[in-house]
Amino acid sequence: MPLRASDIVPISEARARLTELAEDVVGSGSEKVLTKNGASYVALVDARRLDYYHALEREHASLVLAEDAVAGLRQAMAGHFVADDELDQALGAPSAP
Repeated sequence: MPLRASDIVPISEARARLTELAEDVVGSGSEKVLTKNGASYVALVDARRLDYYHALEREHASLVLAEDAVAGLRQAMAGHFVADDELDQALGAPSAP
């Protein structure tokens, strides 16, 4: 949902209108961007939508890890391996004696 001009509120004004702004966010589902010195500062977002955003972020992280695992398995199946010393260095682990 695109932001409207009414969804951008100076933080000094938001202090006095916080309850009204929060009710608008929950009621209409629109987010409010609070500004400080004319620049975006924080946002008011419905808590359920924030939970949804966090779930999307976790799902994305899981997909990235799965894609990396598949790429690693393909490399292993193709015979591409990393030497122990090189792996230790990449991981920042001390080399085996």
